[in-house]
Amino acid sequence: MNVFGIGLPEMALIMVVALLIFGPKKLPEIGRSMGKAIRSFQDASKEFEDEFKKEAEQIETAVKTTAEIEPKQITPAPITAENIAQNSSTSDAEQAVTTSEPS
Repeated sequence: MNVFGIGLPEMALIMVVALLIFGPKKLPEIGRSMGKAIRSFQDASKEFEDEFKKEAEQIETAVKTTAEIEPKQITPAPITAENIAQNSSTSDAEQAVTTSEPS
């Protein structure tokens, strides 16, 4: 048995120390309050997760609806000698900058 990286011997030692510190009358009350706190944390975590999933689904639905209503048509840029020369000169300039930098 390994809970939170604590084995059975360590868990027993913690229980004995808690029993010595708090006493047999106070220990069940502390355990009950800790159980309630853990349960409320789990409920809050589940509520947060459900809300997050609901919002994600709403966004996904909105994006799909928008994509169906407004299909975007992408038109490629015309290929001209000027565009080719501009792209190749940019590549040469970038290459010169990267090769001249010291490592």
